Amino acid sequence: MAYIHLTRFDKPVGIELLLWPTLWAVFLAAFGAPQPLLDDALNPNSAPSTLFPQLPSLKVILIFALGAILMRAAGCAINDFADRKVDGSVSRTKNRPLADGRLSAKEAVATFLVLSIVSCSLLLWLPIQVFYWSFGAVALAFIYPFMKRFTHLPQVFLAAAFGWAIPMAYVAVQGAPDMWCWLLFAAYMCWTIAYDTQYAMADRNDDLKIGVKSTAILFGRYDVVIIAALQTAFLLLMGLVLAHYFAATKVGMIPVYGLGLVAVLFTQQNKACATREPMVCFKAFLANVWVGRYLFLLISISCLWVAFYGHA
Repeated sequence: MAYIHLTRFDKPVGIELLLWPTLWAVFLAAFGAPQPLLDDALNPNSAPSTLFPQLPSLKVILIFALGAILMRAAGCAINDFADRKVDGSVSRTKNRPLADGRLSAKEAVATFLVLSIVSCSLLLWLPIQVFYWSFGAVALAFIYPFMKRFTHLPQVFLAAAFGWAIPMAYVAVQGAPDMWCWLLFAAYMCWTIAYDTQYAMADRNDDLKIGVKSTAILFGRYDVVIIAALQTAFLLLMGLVLAHYFAATKVGMIPVYGLGLVAVLFTQQNKACATREPMVCFKAFLANVWVGRYLFLLISISCLWVAFYGHA
């Protein structure tokens, strides 16, 4: 049970916050991938290859889903290793397995290494370039927990670590990341920094006492305003990405309009965070899982609709 607590498998919200955006990228990368030229040769009346919608293979979906789950668990293990001397001083983390002595620092590091190796080994079933890109994800996952000692922007490193699966998905499906991949990555960075700041707001008082840095401390009384600005940037960037992929298809601008519901969810979160009560801010953070779920449904259903009912 101690290892379950170390890797947070008993708290799947964190898994979902990494899993759903990874699958956004898998579906969008496949949707935007060019159809083999053979199809044009066989059917001269078919749509241009670069516009033909495709769906990701089950193999790619499973590999990236498992990789997201394992790397999130690995990140939790190395995070507890980094925070083992301060978690005991924070009310919300004092019962973590390294803080209460159920596991040792060596066991946490070993867990990180094993999970990272298993996660990377899954990529051997994909083009070798994806495996090379995975080293960036492992490096970011390792250094992120230590950044809170040196900078008030550890949330930026977390966003980069979680979001690195996005360019990896494009490399796996298209061979290389394109401009739309990086716009999706930038959107994800904005969203992650926003929700991890909400998370940090729940611990701000404890972090100030023990000397741990965060964006919640850096932003100070402008925290909710900056979170709202990051969320707005996320919506704008996601709107551009969704319009690029779907505006010329039968679903048209529906996915873009669908972002309106996300804006409502963000408004509710910010009203809650304006109280600056720790548990209320933490619940606002948890509510972001519905953003991930909803956007996955919006993207996957749009891809499926076009695939089955035609491109235009």
